[in-house]
Amino acid sequence: VPNLQGPRYVSPAPNGGFVVSEECGDVKVFTSSRKLLCSLSSKYGHRFGNPAGVCVDVDGSILVADEQRHTVHLFPEHGAPVCLVSAGLRRPNGVACSSFGHLFVADAGENCVKVFKYCVRPP
Repeated sequence: VPNLQGPRYVSPAPNGGFVVSEECGDVKVFTSSRKLLCSLSSKYGHRFGNPAGVCVDVDGSILVADEQRHTVHLFPEHGAPVCLVSAGLRRPNGVACSSFGHLFVADAGENCVKVFKYCVRPP
């Protein structure tokens, strides 16, 4: 996949595609045939500081750690972005999520992994 602006982190997506964070402040989503599907900045009108770790949850939502803004946002397929973590992170780098609704955040600023529970759909 050429023409990326400082690719940083990559994650597979359920549809066979993948998600890539870029140093320039964007996150791009690609199809299984490596074609650009969308830019999260353009699709959602969201401004990233310095996007780092990315992952995709069981619902197909994309989660992005932002090192500069010290947050983790969830980008659903439909609807507005949701800020899942807005406090307590010094330098969030990597993110991963489990099928049970756990969000794992590698915080390089505190040399630890923080675990959060989230539920986007009503129980």
